[in-house]
Amino acid sequence: MQKRLLQQTQALLAFDEVLVTDRGVPLAHLHAAGITRSGSRGPTNVTARRAVLPPYTGTGRRPTQGILVRPLPRMYTGHPIAATPPDRRETWQGGTPEKPCLLSAQCWDNVVLPDAVPGAPTCTTVGMQDPRCAEPLLLHTSLALRGAPLQALSRDRWPVEGLPLWAKQRRGAVRQFVCAPASCQRLPALALLAGSILAYTAATQPALATGFWDRTPCPTAGRLRRVLAHVHGEDLQELPEPLRKKQSPTAHLPTGVQGHRRQKKATPMLYDKPLAA
Repeated sequence: MQKRLLQQTQALLAFDEVLVTDRGVPLAHLHAAGITRSGSRGPTNVTARRAVLPPYTGTGRRPTQGILVRPLPRMYTGHPIAATPPDRRETWQGGTPEKPCLLSAQCWDNVVLPDAVPGAPTCTTVGMQDPRCAEPLLLHTSLALRGAPLQALSRDRWPVEGLPLWAKQRRGAVRQFVCAPASCQRLPALALLAGSILAYTAATQPALATGFWDRTPCPTAGRLRRVLAHVHGEDLQELPEPLRKKQSPTAHLPTGVQGHRRQKKATPMLYDKPLAA
């Protein structure tokens, strides 16, 4: 499903758009789909290889793969493994106007996947260090971008994750299961719409505290959901007209007492007596 999704994304990707993904999307799937404008987050233990083969030393087998590149150091069986020196380093001013900080990046250019064949698509691996974060941020991009634009490109992905979070965790759609093809398409759409309305209402209304302990409340969807959980439906104002009335035939269904009365099962009889168990 992920491979088909990337293929459809490549077909719909405009010339001025860049696909930004999390570490759940492997870089190999992006290359297999033919996506040439992307920025993806990679795991901290990722390795790569140089796209250019090392020179032949004159003895042994000729090299078929580039030199191994390890962006970040690691531990293996209790022994430290050093990182590969970067090709270039960059620093820029980051943070907020109230709390500025200095960000740095180490870049490895023209690298390929560890098991890639000669002629495979290349990319640039960037390891970013933020003093506010304990773990470095490792990004891969197929574009000629510097550290600051690549960081801004990665931050544009964060607001997108709010829609599934508000729909699944805040509205409870994570516990809903449907099987019909129409319902499988309609339920996620309605959940995303409800989550968007909840987040927009929370952001445009004054912040609501969930209790006396919430001294500095923020206008978040979670706080609004907790407040609405204690509100009865009769206390709300009259709702607007429905967007679309579902034309379902109900004339053939029994109504009143007959609609919920249980019917006894017929017991097989033999000579006007029930059969022995």
